[in-house]
Amino acid sequence: MYVLGTAGHVDHGKSTLVKTLTGIDPDRWEEERRREMTIDLGFAWLTLPSGRSVSIVDVPGHERFIKNMLAGVGGIDAALLVVAADEAVMPQTVEHLAILDLLEVRRGLVVLTKADLVDAEWLALVGEEVRERLRGTCLEGAPQVAVSCRTGAGLDELRAAIDALLDATPSRTSAHGAPRMSIDRAFTIGGFGTVVTGTLEDGPLHIGDEVEVLPRGLRGRVRGLQTHQRKVELALPGTRVAVNLAGISHHDLGRGDVLALPGRLRPTDLVDVRLRLVSSARPLRHGARLDLFVGAAETPCRVALLEADELRPGEAGWAQLRLERPLAVARGDRYIVRLPSPSETVGGGRVVDAHPPRHRRFRRDVIAGLEALARGTPADLLLRALADGLPHPWSEVLAASGLPEHTVAEALAELVAAGAIVDLAAAPDEAAQRRGDMAQGEPVEGPTAGEARRHAAAPSRRYLITAEGWGQLTERMTAALAGYHRRYPLRRWMPREELRSRLKLGGDVCDACLDAAQARGLIVTGESGVRLSGHAPTLAPEQERQAKRWLAELAASRYSPPAPDLDAEVLGLLLEEGKVTRVAPDIVFLSEAYAEMVAWVCAQLDAGEGVTVAAFRDRFGSSRRYALALLEHLDERRVTRRNGDVRVRY
Repeated sequence: MYVLGTAGHVDHGKSTLVKTLTGIDPDRWEEERRREMTIDLGFAWLTLPSGRSVSIVDVPGHERFIKNMLAGVGGIDAALLVVAADEAVMPQTVEHLAILDLLEVRRGLVVLTKADLVDAEWLALVGEEVRERLRGTCLEGAPQVAVSCRTGAGLDELRAAIDALLDATPSRTSAHGAPRMSIDRAFTIGGFGTVVTGTLEDGPLHIGDEVEVLPRGLRGRVRGLQTHQRKVELALPGTRVAVNLAGISHHDLGRGDVLALPGRLRPTDLVDVRLRLVSSARPLRHGARLDLFVGAAETPCRVALLEADELRPGEAGWAQLRLERPLAVARGDRYIVRLPSPSETVGGGRVVDAHPPRHRRFRRDVIAGLEALARGTPADLLLRALADGLPHPWSEVLAASGLPEHTVAEALAELVAAGAIVDLAAAPDEAAQRRGDMAQGEPVEGPTAGEARRHAAAPSRRYLITAEGWGQLTERMTAALAGYHRRYPLRRWMPREELRSRLKLGGDVCDACLDAAQARGLIVTGESGVRLSGHAPTLAPEQERQAKRWLAELAASRYSPPAPDLDAEVLGLLLEEGKVTRVAPDIVFLSEAYAEMVAWVCAQLDAGEGVTVAAFRDRFGSSRRYALALLEHLDERRVTRRNGDVRVRY
């Protein structure tokens, strides 16, 4: 399947030619038919003698409707440059040709219409003038066919020429990336709902696919698909497609919105481009205001020239376009820029980076990076997407690359194997994950509940980072932990939220980084927090004497312990190690005594007997203060429940 686009001056017979070839009138509006002038995009299709099916986008030729013309030619495979034999080359012939050249539409035919109105000598002169005009453009040497839509002369030759042209034109139907479609029409059909049309690019679209409309962020589902008014289950890239959407109102959509799979494309308000000026343009100054046309979208922008203060006619240079509103753009998209007043096409080219940082001008490293991107190896694109040295989600890197998923995956595997990129989801085996604990002689336990939840979510939380960025991040991580351990040598864990704040990372990405650091033996994570793999709290001699003295006092008064009178950090370590258990701010029991008392309470409850403060006090020979504190502690833990003066099973 291929898409042809017409081009040429107003009233040179483009729409008449399309109608004669296809039997379909591309002029959809009553005003167009009344004025006999195309003002908006029209669509038709044709079956060629070879049996090949071709879509045709008919564009308006009047200079006042050049914006509508630009909305239709962005996705074409080849052009039909229409020149009326009785008028020859006219101003919009020249501008349309310049646009095709900027968009790099390298395949096309010249159709000399109204051939019945001129003699053979004049027709030959017009043909020579057109050949001269095409010299130096992407359509130089394009075949010419003279036709008359009134008499039918030349139409068979034109169909055969189109067939021959498409024989040498690569088909896009074999692309198997993520589908996207720039919407050129959005309307509603009774009984069906919202329908959008456009040329599908990059990958196939299926009925039932969940889709997103960008930059609006609307989510919906593909309810139905049509190509050339035939229902299909699968739409292939490179075809004109009508998509029936569920869950989205046509009132919320507009020309230039992009239909894509969720998460596969991100809107941007900044793009890096190679900008080439047409030879007839006036010089373009840095900071000039322009109108950008890409796909079917249009937005005002400012141009930042990165290598010079001015581009002269016919010159090309690196530039950054700063858009007034976000557009859904991908690397490799072709674009046109025009002056808003006086309205004039000045240049165009291809998008090299759809999500760049804001560049400083006249930087050699910036220009070198753009030239590497222009060469476009997948590895270059991946490294460019991760150039800030921070972790990025897989989906974001994939969208920024503008490449099919399998291509990015292959390049990523090579870069990970070469040590250039760290895949935070790719962890070593379990033994390696916990070798820090083993080196300290600690028991090797299974993952905590929190770790298990995070690992279970890992496929949707896959993050990538450059090796250099990972090295810097782990240095910051270990430095923060080491500083915490020096400040609080008796605390085993640094709170996870405190470390996350120090690293300035969001929740999911921080968890992914901590899991990856643990997998590489740098740290240990637990429910209580994070620590360096080699960290173990150790009491100083004086602290150890203090702890032994107080523990001896607790052992001597098992059920009526003295208030803690030791350093808070020492007490915290004893609590963490499980040697003591706190039941109230100033009441701490030996853990052995605490376990004995809890066991007695549970035995009473299992026997169907309630527990009173007095009964507990009498059983353990303690005072009411200690009995009440322990029972209220068990209430809080939902072991017991107070019913009047009696504790019963919760």
